[in-house]
Amino acid sequence: MVERSGNGQSRRGFLKAGLAGGAALAGSLAAGRVLAADDPAITQIQDWNRYSGDGVDAHPYGMPSPFEKDAVRRNVAWLTADPVSSVNFTPLHKLDGIITPNGLCFERHHGGAAVVDPAKHRLMINGLVEKPLVFTMDDLRRFPRVNKIYFLECAANSGMEWRGSQLNGCQFTHGMVHCVMYTGVLLKDILAEAGVKPAGKWVLAEGADSAAMTRSIPMEKALDDCMVAFAMNGEALRVEQGYPVRLVVPGFEGNMWVKWLRRLEVGDEPWEQREETSKYTDLLANGKARHFTWAMDVKSVITNPSPQAPITHGKGRLVLTGLAWSGNGTVARVDISTDGGRNWKPARIDGPSLPMALHRFYYEMDWDGSEMFLQSRAMDEKGFVQPTKQQLRAVRGANSIYHNNGIQTWYVDTNGAAENVEIS
Repeated sequence: MVERSGNGQSRRGFLKAGLAGGAALAGSLAAGRVLAADDPAITQIQDWNRYSGDGVDAHPYGMPSPFEKDAVRRNVAWLTADPVSSVNFTPLHKLDGIITPNGLCFERHHGGAAVVDPAKHRLMINGLVEKPLVFTMDDLRRFPRVNKIYFLECAANSGMEWRGSQLNGCQFTHGMVHCVMYTGVLLKDILAEAGVKPAGKWVLAEGADSAAMTRSIPMEKALDDCMVAFAMNGEALRVEQGYPVRLVVPGFEGNMWVKWLRRLEVGDEPWEQREETSKYTDLLANGKARHFTWAMDVKSVITNPSPQAPITHGKGRLVLTGLAWSGNGTVARVDISTDGGRNWKPARIDGPSLPMALHRFYYEMDWDGSEMFLQSRAMDEKGFVQPTKQQLRAVRGANSIYHNNGIQTWYVDTNGAAENVEIS
């Protein structure tokens, strides 16, 4: 049985702009059959051939081509009560490679994006340390710098899909993930400057936003690969990404990557336990909850074709592509199915394969116009295999909104249009 996405137009109206014209063109073009003699794009002089373009000083900060205006972050208004404490989504279907442009990295805020003056910003270290310290931004930049590429995924990514197909587009089902190069300093170097006492087992990180977002990091992770970052993809952090400084916790859920970082308190127990809070736990079917589920599980999604990126060229050569990632390290393999998981074939991973970063995969095929049920299945270097949604629910129920790494299915019809479905 096939379960289709959504429960009516109320959950689909927000996709109209992204799909306009796409499905209507499906099947109308035959790849490689446009003759040069009949193509006005070749035989006629175009405006950009006739007139000079803008000079080098017209756009002091470069922007995408106006023809790429649909490559933007989008939110889903009914997901949350207030956009100040909400999320928007990375347009995964519009991207290629593994690096997410700064202006397209999804946003998740608890009190809106804080606009912080770096000259007035301070980072304090206190608690179980030999020497409490306060750093300015200039102070932080004097530590040895590192450059690392990591993915960041919200724990609630794909959360709406726990109980069935809901959102019709990979931007909305999987778009709370991005991958950039972070520049900053290692957290362990900053902690060493203050001197962690033997009783210090946890680091509490607190943000300077109005929500004072606060999370605890186990000391072994803090002293391993965590960073205090002030740049991404070669430029200063964007406001919505925590400018002027944020915490980077590779492979762990995004809520721990505290933005607008203002304080690090070393303690002997986690803040979450001290406050008796159940935030960011995974509620199971028996009423119990999984606690401290930090690492993001192995996961993948096909980004093209997908509901927002239908097949528009008709039958023939098709390049299928998508993304895979794991908080356990690198992705060792990605398999593709065009028949809903009955048969699998290996995809080709291309580009850098870095620990706790996005991996880009491709699968080239000849499409004969038949219906397809597209799926991808990733396996990481530790041997963990991405489960089906049914396998995941059998173990953990459907009460949680966090850590859904189940296999995603897109149904592609004979015209090339795609839809979010589940196969049972």
